[in-house]
Amino acid sequence: MSGYELLAIVVFFLIGYWIVDYFWPKKKAAAPAAGERVEVRVSRRFEAPPERVFDAWLDPQTAGKWLFATPAGEMVRVEIDARVGGRFVFVDRRSGEDIEHTGEYLEIDRPKRLAFSFVVPRFSSEPSRIQVELAPAASSPGTTLLTLLHEGVFAEFAGRTEEGWAGILEGLERSLAGLSESVPKG
Repeated sequence: MSGYELLAIVVFFLIGYWIVDYFWPKKKAAAPAAGERVEVRVSRRFEAPPERVFDAWLDPQTAGKWLFATPAGEMVRVEIDARVGGRFVFVDRRSGEDIEHTGEYLEIDRPKRLAFSFVVPRFSSEPSRIQVELAPAASSPGTTLLTLLHEGVFAEFAGRTEEGWAGILEGLERSLAGLSESVPKG
């Protein structure tokens, strides 16, 4: 085999490799598939003891001021049956449309943990699961560290869900601070 033949073989090999590499489908980074479910975790510190933070989740008058409330909406119905197996319903009126938030309490361990299923029928009939963990903040007596885990979130809504919970927990903070208007209008 002459040097030219060897060179021709190498060139054809490289061209073939380049063509295969160029046109062959490549594996993409593992992006969540449409419909894939993920977890969203949000943490926040509150200047209130765990008992007070916990109770704010289950008291209809208090929860109606901040839980699932939106700045542009009006909370028109709040029902809470605060027991394992009990259900809740929050209806927030937004631009004349009632948006219902429902669920069932799965675990109530005052003042440490609350878990419930969660559905917004307007957007999905499939429930997700929320777990709220509360612990006294070791560095500051009388304060609480809250960690919320939302399981079963559609991957494409993870960012919006995290932002939504951050806003809701901000409303909880305002409510615990005793402000009469926990959700700013405007």
